[in-house]
Amino acid sequence: MKKSVLILAGAAMLLSSCGSVPITGRKQLNLVSDSEVLQSSLSQYKNYMSSATISGEQAQSEQVTRVGKKLAAATEAYLKATGLESEISNFQWEFNLVKNDEINAFCMPGGKIVVYEGLMKLVSSDDELAVVLGHEVAHAVAKHSKERMSQQILAQYGAQAVSAITKGKSYSTQQIASKVYGLGTNYGVMLPYSRKHESEADKMGLVLMSLAGYNPRTALTFWQKMSSASSASVPEFMSDHPSDANRIAAIEKELPAIESEYATYINAGKQVAKPTTTTTTKKKTTTTKKKATKKSKKRK
Repeated sequence: MKKSVLILAGAAMLLSSCGSVPITGRKQLNLVSDSEVLQSSLSQYKNYMSSATISGEQAQSEQVTRVGKKLAAATEAYLKATGLESEISNFQWEFNLVKNDEINAFCMPGGKIVVYEGLMKLVSSDDELAVVLGHEVAHAVAKHSKERMSQQILAQYGAQAVSAITKGKSYSTQQIASKVYGLGTNYGVMLPYSRKHESEADKMGLVLMSLAGYNPRTALTFWQKMSSASSASVPEFMSDHPSDANRIAAIEKELPAIESEYATYINAGKQVAKPTTTTTTKKKTTTTKKKATKKSKKRK
């Protein structure tokens, strides 16, 4: 009898704890509150930053901040336009470039973005940086960390934990958070996402960078570049991502629809990047005026 009650309670909790991911609409499991996730992730983030060394590469740091702010603004505007602004209402964006030769970057819940100097060695444009940051921001917006914490709770404690939550008991997420964010593990700041999460972040990242005015097609050449860089050893950033061939094939499949739907934003970004011809026109006009003046003097 007790077992059946737990099962029923667990089933009821699972049904009432499903959320939807912005952009993709995928249903996801949410057994912990946003406030719990943010509190634990902020603690992990502060611990990490207290031991990290901020990069002295000013130009690269400014690039990370510039691209990060554009992506953050585009993300906020999109969610507001679709009535989902509450999804990131408690985000307080931060952008940091840290001294570390590993090829890595992450965005923790609450909009805490960190990029390693090692990654910047492969970045040759704002568009390429937007590929990575768009992907990482997508993880935060999709609340993949929250979903992983929920999965950990369900896997480790099963129906008993679910039953405790349904009864309104405060459930400690600190141990779960430590495992999810993985400080001190081989994976650095965060344990790897599932391949489902990675593929979803790829798609969402393409949309977010497009909304920010960056060229999503850059993702193809950038991931190919990352693949070449990882030929000898797999970078931490790529360790649990879909295989290179599968990832690039999936991106190629998504691009036509994304480029069509968000063409206005992408083209606006291209227009900003193009040099104007105003100066040239003015010079020609000035030259014409000078010639006219000379002719006028000769007539006199």
